[in-house]
Amino acid sequence: MFLLSWLARSGASAAATALLLTGLAGGAQAKGGLSDGASTATPALAEISLSELPAPAQETHRLVHAGGPFPYAKDGVVFGNRERLLPRKSRGFYREYTVKTPGARTRGARRLICGGTPPTAPEVCYYTDDHYASFKRVRAEAAR
Repeated sequence: MFLLSWLARSGASAAATALLLTGLAGGAQAKGGLSDGASTATPALAEISLSELPAPAQETHRLVHAGGPFPYAKDGVVFGNRERLLPRKSRGFYREYTVKTPGARTRGARRLICGGTPPTAPEVCYYTDDHYASFKRVRAEAAR
């Protein structure tokens, strides 16, 4: 309100005032200040074919479709998508699986995130090699 009264007292033109207010509103929307409740779209993700994945990721993908057995106790747990880099789905849609990293003593940073029901026939899978900082959508290849 202060800004509006200052603009009126300073003799700013209506056009200048409108431009300034439009810019302020746009900045607030960009920061999430003026949300109309619409969901935010996730950015388009890069894609990678199954055959382009590292061999351990291909093996993890095979295990997902076979229902295991998985080498790590946490394989198959619900992935919460807290980073919101994947398309938004209801809780429980995504599950995460460890992709073995040669020479690593821990689970490492590589994961395969698959979503859909049943877990052995996922609708979609994503690969990350940087512990959820980025993802690539895995393109399934037709059986020959």
